[in-house]
Amino acid sequence: MVATPAPAIAERKHPVDQTLPPLKLITSGLQHVAAMYAGVVAPPLVVGKACGLSGTEMTFLVGASLFTAGLATLLQTLGFWKVGAKLPFVNGVSFAGVAPLVAIADTTPHRDSLPIMFGAVMVAGVLGFLVAPYFSRLVRFFPPVVTGSVITLIGVSLLPVAVGWVAGNNPAHPAAGLSDIALAVITLVIVLVLRRLLAGFLQQIAVLIGLVAGTLIAIPFGRTDFSPLGKASVIGFPTPFHFGAPQFQVPAVVSMCIVMLVCLTESTADILALGKVVEKPADEAVLAAGLRADTLGSAISPFFNGFANSAFAQNIGLVAITRVRSRFVVAAGGVILILMGLSPVLASLIALVPGPVLGGAGIVLFGTVAASGVRTLAEADLNDGNNLLIMAVALGIGIVPIVAPDFYDGVDQHLQIVLKSGISTGCLVAVVLNLVFHHLGRKPGPGPAEPVEAVGEPVPSASR
Repeated sequence: MVATPAPAIAERKHPVDQTLPPLKLITSGLQHVAAMYAGVVAPPLVVGKACGLSGTEMTFLVGASLFTAGLATLLQTLGFWKVGAKLPFVNGVSFAGVAPLVAIADTTPHRDSLPIMFGAVMVAGVLGFLVAPYFSRLVRFFPPVVTGSVITLIGVSLLPVAVGWVAGNNPAHPAAGLSDIALAVITLVIVLVLRRLLAGFLQQIAVLIGLVAGTLIAIPFGRTDFSPLGKASVIGFPTPFHFGAPQFQVPAVVSMCIVMLVCLTESTADILALGKVVEKPADEAVLAAGLRADTLGSAISPFFNGFANSAFAQNIGLVAITRVRSRFVVAAGGVILILMGLSPVLASLIALVPGPVLGGAGIVLFGTVAASGVRTLAEADLNDGNNLLIMAVALGIGIVPIVAPDFYDGVDQHLQIVLKSGISTGCLVAVVLNLVFHHLGRKPGPGPAEPVEAVGEPVPSASR
């Protein structure tokens, strides 16, 4: 028998598992960091402000979030044992936990707020790790009509984030100025032109080049703030339990456990979405491993003064655009995040990118995620009236918190954790409706497709 040549074996390796040359690895990894940087630093800034932290303490908390995001990303991309989806997935501080964390800060003395938060996150992380393999068994309830609806909602839910970057995320001045819009449009045009004219590696890092070009253009207009560079120290380590030993209070723990279930729901949708994008569909084992990485990262984060981590959907768009599917690229991004957490001055370099510039690139990234969802929906049989109804209701309910952010303000704060996340509500609605229309009370085996016109007609009960 003739041995298979090494090159032939390498050719069979899936693009997700392929390594890249060092320069391409670093620049592509940096592009991922640039795309998710604002999302990582925003939650600690909001929580730190609610806790009354000083500027120095706030910088420390942001550095800790970058450091723990890097650790969680390495767990997800490289993995060990049954931990890590081993897909090009970036992990960072979850937005789902911001509201309950701020509530904890508002109801406890500031000196105890962060220790109580960290204790609650640790318990929630351990709980999530234990339930991850059971949660992953829900994958059979995520057919294309469900995953497509959720992926579309992920992209649509992220688009307001890009718009917020353009407007400056300032509630007192929600409108964007002409210069903000101009910078965003210029960055968007640069990215599109580069994608059209360039080829190969340069085309793949078009977003990164666009961010650099947009930042340089913003300098003469005084829109680039260099002051963080002068204030940042070269080296700084997130000392374990810097804000005190963790405290465990039942209300805070319960609240964060609910958040963890929300994170598991969102991460499940994100892992399925990324599996579609990289053409390596996630099965039950991959889902369980990915959820374990999320929850283990969350359980470890409080040791280094970090919060709950979950998958970052915005980077799915970057993978879809660049077609760089190697998980080692994102692992390189994880190493960069760790270095930024250890060196505040490095973190400040990424912070130089003005919000409008980031928002212009974000339109491309997040819009691509929504487009991936539409592509997945095309795989579903939308001639089946039930599938069309599932998609319509899931998208409709999921878009509510996007178009009306204050709609659920009158609801109990714990319920708001789920209801104010369009991704979570849309996912839950899609899964439940799929169960009702395609599983409960139905005989096994495919039935005839129902015409679209029959959506509103009563469906006869199946015999048992």
